[in-house]
Amino acid sequence: MIKKFFISIIVSIFLVTNSFAAGSSDSDSSKTETKYDMAVTHINAAKNFEKKDKLDKAKKRYEKAQKLLIQSNKNFPNKPDTLNYLGFTTRKLGDFENGEKYYLQGLKINPKHIGINEYLGELYVATNRHNLAVERLEVLKSCNCEEYEELKAVIAGKKSKY
Repeated sequence: MIKKFFISIIVSIFLVTNSFAAGSSDSDSSKTETKYDMAVTHINAAKNFEKKDKLDKAKKRYEKAQKLLIQSNKNFPNKPDTLNYLGFTTRKLGDFENGEKYYLQGLKINPKHIGINEYLGELYVATNRHNLAVERLEVLKSCNCEEYEELKAVIAGKKSKY
């Protein structure tokens, strides 16, 4: 009798706990990794592969990231951070023209976006448009951020980050 009582309590606790968990999707959603989050993970891995001169592995990660970002942009269009990384991965895969389009689309939404301004400046250096790179540097001048220093070094030819 006591055994059945404890089993029924345990089962009740289990059912109550699961029903609360099932109904609390908002709090659980913060733990769910989005396509954007997965793309950022691939981008960070690709950057690490580049530092180790493992360019084939880096390229594969950029390709995976780009696919995820395209999906993310379809589901949640015109997010500057997504457009920034779409521009970045597209540029890293050698498509400067479309990379620039993503960056410019992001700047229409947020002209002061630090990442877009830095990466677009790097694209301009890579495509021999020094004056446009300097314009991006000017936008970053007052940000007091590492992106300003990074772009400044790329423009000066002290660092290659295309």
